Amino acid sequence: MIEFFSPLWTTVLPFLVVLTVLVFVHEMGHFAIARWAGVRVEVFSIGFGPELMGWTDKTNTRWKISAVPLGGYVKMFGEGDFEGNSDIPRLLSEAEKQVSFKHKPLFKRALIVFAGPAANFIFAIVVLAGLFSTLGQPFSPAEVGTVVPDSAAAAAGFQPGDRFLRIEDKTIERFEDVQHLIRLNPGSPVTIVVLRENIEVVLTATPKIKEITVRSGNKHRIGLLGVTRQGVEFKQRDPVTAVWYAMQETWSLITGTLEAVGQIISGARNADELGGPIKIAQMSGEVWENGVLSLITFMALLSVNLGLINLFPVPMLDGGHLMFFMLEAIRGRPLSEKTQEYGLRIGLALVLTLMVFVTINDVVNLPYWN
Repeated sequence: MIEFFSPLWTTVLPFLVVLTVLVFVHEMGHFAIARWAGVRVEVFSIGFGPELMGWTDKTNTRWKISAVPLGGYVKMFGEGDFEGNSDIPRLLSEAEKQVSFKHKPLFKRALIVFAGPAANFIFAIVVLAGLFSTLGQPFSPAEVGTVVPDSAAAAAGFQPGDRFLRIEDKTIERFEDVQHLIRLNPGSPVTIVVLRENIEVVLTATPKIKEITVRSGNKHRIGLLGVTRQGVEFKQRDPVTAVWYAMQETWSLITGTLEAVGQIISGARNADELGGPIKIAQMSGEVWENGVLSLITFMALLSVNLGLINLFPVPMLDGGHLMFFMLEAIRGRPLSEKTQEYGLRIGLALVLTLMVFVTINDVVNLPYWN
């Protein structure tokens, strides 16, 4: 019986903790800017579906936790209000228009929508800055310690002591930057500039493809160059510098994610690497076992991905709404209700299709099948 309930504590509970925190951060971004803009918020929900518990604050906002913990939402006044059971929007009084989302200026509506993803990015920066200023930032000099025989680095002509300057058009500051960029390019030639005896040397290497299997059973292809670092240390940053490096780390995560998505679209990377709720739950359980610090770091990384995904120009996501607002700014008037409705239906179909695809990926890659 204990073994039966064990996955609840090792996987489900960590997953709920991680998702609840990130959804709260995201929706709080929408909520805070909506209140700043003078919009009345009717509901702040963690999860979808029937309400499990909740309360109403003095501004008449209903805060609740709902039954399906796969997201959340903020319902603003004026959204989804219709005449009776019809699909005709209810006419608002002048006083109601003052606190309605739909009747706010375009830039305020755009800020409210953008605030959700922005909150996820800010959360990641704050968490990483806190870690860098207390425990320190992992830092290894961008120098080659040893070159592995018969590796991509050996074939390219790397030598011990070479200092990495650039990979393609990206400047290298630490060995961790090299690892990040090489992992994203398995089997693809990359141009690398190193400093050797005060002379810049241009080398071309094709990282070898290595398939790794994580504890959850999922397989990933990464690139290996075949060099070792000269050592690793943790540099403790002052608060201001920590924020700067945290912003750099967040930007690196954003660009790396976009590059990986581009590789999947182009076919250079296998779409089987995409994961959904089950994979996130598995990863949450893994980092949970490694302690609170690992869990906090994982939440920061996942927060960046959540914010970025929500900015994709797909109706139903924040990026889709921002796309509608951009078209409104160009046209000088909003898109018709019918056009927006069709767009939202298409967006919903795309999101549901992706959810089904990644869930199938998750199920197929479960370790139980092996």
